[in-house]
Amino acid sequence: MAFGSMNGGDEAPMSEINVTPLVDVMLVLLIVFMITMPVLTHSIPLQLPVAASKDDVQAKEPLRLAISKDGEYVLGLGENRTDLAQLQNELKKAVQADSEVVLAISADKAVAYDHVAQALAAARDAGLSKVGFVTEDAQQ
Repeated sequence: MAFGSMNGGDEAPMSEINVTPLVDVMLVLLIVFMITMPVLTHSIPLQLPVAASKDDVQAKEPLRLAISKDGEYVLGLGENRTDLAQLQNELKKAVQADSEVVLAISADKAVAYDHVAQALAAARDAGLSKVGFVTEDAQQ
């Protein structure tokens, strides 16, 4: 079957481009983009805090709490071990002295989660709102 004009014996090849496959591909791409654009533009409204410059930040030494693998609590840099009730009283005193105090918890890797959870509950009950965990950098 030869393509050509209907005018008789003209055997010249047809020089027109068939655009039907091109239109089909473009319509499929249009539909795909119409479906994916609302998903890409969906965002969650958040009010993120603004970071202060390094000059404005006053370096505050955090209140350190160490939890040994046996579940013993050591508050501060000293070696005085405390129980949970005494820890909560000390944390309340620290909050009364400075309401913006930061608690830095350094728990042993092998400590039971229950001891850390009890320390967090004691901090919450004392009114501490800023709690962080001390970690070590992974050595390569």
